[in-house]
Amino acid sequence: MSRSIGLYPAPVATYLDGIVAAHRAAAASDGRSIEELLAWTAGLAPTRGFAQALRGGGLSVIAEIKRRSPSKGDLAPDLVPDQLAAAYEAGGAACLSVLTDVEFFGGSADDLRAARRECALASVRKDFTVDERDVVGARTMGADAVLLIVAALDDDELRRFLARADALGLDALVEIHDEDELGRALAAGARLVGVNQRDLTTFAVDHELAARLRPLMPDDVITVAESGVRGADDARRLADAGYDAVLVGETLVTSPDPARAVKELRSCS
Repeated sequence: MSRSIGLYPAPVATYLDGIVAAHRAAAASDGRSIEELLAWTAGLAPTRGFAQALRGGGLSVIAEIKRRSPSKGDLAPDLVPDQLAAAYEAGGAACLSVLTDVEFFGGSADDLRAARRECALASVRKDFTVDERDVVGARTMGADAVLLIVAALDDDELRRFLARADALGLDALVEIHDEDELGRALAAGARLVGVNQRDLTTFAVDHELAARLRPLMPDDVITVAESGVRGADDARRLADAGYDAVLVGETLVTSPDPARAVKELRSCS
């Protein structure tokens, strides 16, 4: 997760490094076996089809339930996930993204469960997946998709986690930040790719990154633009660039009328 400066391979810490390290430490101390967790998946209802919901034509909106972020601090610490999910659905969102990371984002598995109970939308568990048990955990808490961040995983982990998600009926939103990560994602078999436009080191958003990377993606890949979508103008630009969906968090959770805010994002297509 570290970056080089100039010609020298000096490591540069990113905000992701500390978060991933904490999650890997938690996974290492988790005594549960994957077989134990898999037993909990027996008899679960089928997933709702996260990726399929993004193929509806026009620009789809993945609306996020997010209490805080490392870069902005508290955004909506007192949000009520079931009410927000209902508002997003009323506004025409295609899917939900729900933060379940507790320490850094203030989320929880309960947020995901509550949001999913209140609406018919498919949801992605937005968290830092560093172990196969995290993939199984997404399924047991009711998610329909799991987030895999390429910058946080090696190639073997990426392939194994994709395979595990597929075996569980989960879609996998594979998140990238640059061309190299895109190549790794595609080589591993990703078919749902999200471009996060936020720089891992500076937190700055490159509003042109998604548009630059879109021509490099095969036509059969479902494409999602993440971070920096501030309103209908940004959404329209990304739709024109060929994106299937936008994932929007801060703009929606801080809006006084989330349903209307989703409608405005969808109005661009």
